[in-house]
Amino acid sequence: MTITDIKKLFKRGEISNIQFKLPYIICIFALLFVSAPFARGQLIKKAGEIVRNAFDKTSADSSGNEVIPVEERIRLDSIRLYEMNVRLQEMKLKEALLQAELTNTQNQNHYSDSIKRVRQIQIIDSLRPITAGVPVVVEADTMFMIYVSMGGRSPADRAETIAETILRIGKDRRLARDSVHTLDNDNYIDLMYGSKVIMSITEQDALWEGKTTEELAKEYAPLLDAKIQYLRNENSFWVMVRRGALFVLVIILQYTFFKLINWLFRRLRRRIIRFKQQKMKAVVVRNYELLNTARLTHLLIFAANILRYFILLTVLIITIPVLFSIFPQTENLAMKIFYYIFDPIKMVVKSVVEYIPNLFIILVIWYCVRYIVKGFHYLSKEIATERLKISGFYPEWAHPTFNIVRFLLYAFMIAMIYPYLPGAKSGVFQGISVFVGLIVSLGSSTVIANFIAGFVITYMRPFKDGDFIKVKDTVGTVIEKTPFVTRLRTIKNEVVTIPNSFIMSSDTVNYSASARNYGLIIHTVMTMGYDVPWRKVHELLIKAALMTDGVLQEPKPFVLELDLNDNYMCYQINAYIKEAAQMPDITSALLQNVQDLFHDAEIDLVAPHFFAHRGGEFPKDREKFRRIHSLD
Repeated sequence: MTITDIKKLFKRGEISNIQFKLPYIICIFALLFVSAPFARGQLIKKAGEIVRNAFDKTSADSSGNEVIPVEERIRLDSIRLYEMNVRLQEMKLKEALLQAELTNTQNQNHYSDSIKRVRQIQIIDSLRPITAGVPVVVEADTMFMIYVSMGGRSPADRAETIAETILRIGKDRRLARDSVHTLDNDNYIDLMYGSKVIMSITEQDALWEGKTTEELAKEYAPLLDAKIQYLRNENSFWVMVRRGALFVLVIILQYTFFKLINWLFRRLRRRIIRFKQQKMKAVVVRNYELLNTARLTHLLIFAANILRYFILLTVLIITIPVLFSIFPQTENLAMKIFYYIFDPIKMVVKSVVEYIPNLFIILVIWYCVRYIVKGFHYLSKEIATERLKISGFYPEWAHPTFNIVRFLLYAFMIAMIYPYLPGAKSGVFQGISVFVGLIVSLGSSTVIANFIAGFVITYMRPFKDGDFIKVKDTVGTVIEKTPFVTRLRTIKNEVVTIPNSFIMSSDTVNYSASARNYGLIIHTVMTMGYDVPWRKVHELLIKAALMTDGVLQEPKPFVLELDLNDNYMCYQINAYIKEAAQMPDITSALLQNVQDLFHDAEIDLVAPHFFAHRGGEFPKDREKFRRIHSLD
């Protein structure tokens, strides 16, 4: 339809103003939809304004009272169409400018990304020599390496999580079989098995491998898929059932073999005992019975047990690797365990074979020293039991002297054996020996001091086992003497350990020695007023002492008057006893008897006190006054 046709329609009145503007509106909207996306919003906004203005003007024309002629309307519409074309050209120009600006921005971003990528590659290349990366290891199989962190998680955490995820997926029989596929996100790519994410590949991961994220994902996907399928096949139900059955079968065979070996050796033991009772004879060398039948039987049984343990250990060494090789998770561990067991045994056997001559010399030296020690032990027991008496040598010296002699003999034995030990001539062995000796000499000063003090205490004989002694503030019975410490049991049944060096530097009171030789004196102090005759007090105290169990009648108890105070006299009762360990009990019983006798004699065990009262008047209640102050 042309402009002339439109004018004719307006002259005939067949089309209204709004109908005339519809083609223009349709053209505008068509331009809007074919325009570029980045300028479509502005074009839609402008077109809306134009359409609203057109409708507003049309409405105003239709609602007004003035009727505009058709030619004027056509002229006005032409002007408006021209204005619309001008505005449309302006919008196209703006669209071109916006598109150019967008292209420039994209180019700048691409350039910035390229520069950033180059810098990242340079940084990564500089870190390659010093960054080893963390391997993703699944059942001793290294899949690939992780170099960078992600989301605050270190490469080690990522590698561990990926390995655990692969194992969990491979061992989970509830999951349906699937394949590893990729899921592209904005900044990373997820490698997934079904709906479970195995790992995420970032751009940094790809840069470390010198690839893009898509290339790295395509490289990792078949590796993960193959490993997961292998794990799923290896952990399937029937495979596990077969391996479990084989494991149980090996255990049953091993148990049966153990039972068979034990049964055979029990029969062998019974045969040895039967042989002892019937045909076995003692081993005699030049009229010396080296081994009697009992010892020879024990020796044969001991050798049979050693052989039995050796066979059982051999079977166990063979069985353990077999058991570990049944399951793929422990297949590599089986050979390691075998070599861990076999290599030391091979080294020991080789060393023993090479040092058999030296071993024979060592055994001869050891047996000689052992029997010398046994001879000294026999002599020490004879002296301790006083069956053998040596002038000036006390029985209590026998055991500590034997310990000293035994120590010297063993030290002499070690000095003789040392050159024949394996590796004794090596510098490492000698250096270790010197180092150990230095450490012992520097760190054992206190130990040596206690040992020397124990040696001195033993030969000074200040006390012996069972004596009731006092060391500093500790009072108790000696229950043990060692070269380093002495242990006392107090009257509260407490065991106190005292270093011998402390005893040497402290005062020691031996109550038992005094009680055995002279009789130990126990004593206690009491006070009595001058109104009680001192002879009466002496009589009652001595009587109370003689009534006490454990107090000796001879020598007779005695009383000492210690002090003449202003208000009272101090008396001390002394009594002899023989059992020093019972001293606290006897003293307690003595005090009880003193209370009973003085109570029967109607003598108060209260020392009087006198007070001066100012004012010249004595209180009316004199009895109450005396009672209060006497209690004070």
